[in-house]
Order: sequence, then structure tokens, then C-alpha cells
Amino acid sequence: MWVLSMLGALAGNTTILAIFAALVGGIGLFVAGGRANKDAARRAAEKLVAVEERLEMDREATDAERAARDLPDEAARREAMRWAKR
Repeated sequence: MWVLSMLGALAGNTTILAIFAALVGGIGLFVAGGRANKDAARRAAEKLVAVEERLEMDREATDAERAARDLPDEAARREAMRWAKR
């Protein structure tokens, strides 16, 4: 019974309620900030993977272009068809 009377006294005290609300709000902001950081890190990792893939594709294309530059027309067409099928 004394617990209920103590809770009743605390609930009637606006200062205690304001402090409690501030603590709960602060904890909520802390948790939300952690989630936002995780999402930002995940998006950054996805962008990094996409950029690396694009860079590798550019390197492959550049190597193929250099090799095809010195080919006769027919051999260049065959090489282009091979790349077009990928």
C-alpha cells in the first residue's frame, strides 16, 4: 500500500513528472539517433559497392577498347558481338 501512496505523491509532483518525461525523451532520441547512424552507414556501404562495380566495368571496357582498336574490322565486330551478349 505504501508503494501506491508514494506513486500517487510522485504523480502529483509536476517537477518529478517533468524530469521523468525529459529522461524518457532523451532515451528515445538516443535510440533514434543510433538507428539513423546505422541506416546512413548501410547506405554509404551500398554506394561504395556500386561505385566499385562501376569502376571495374569501366576498366574492363577500357581494356577491351584498347584491344579492339588494333583489330581489323571483322575481328572488331566479333569482339563487339561478344561484349554485346553479356
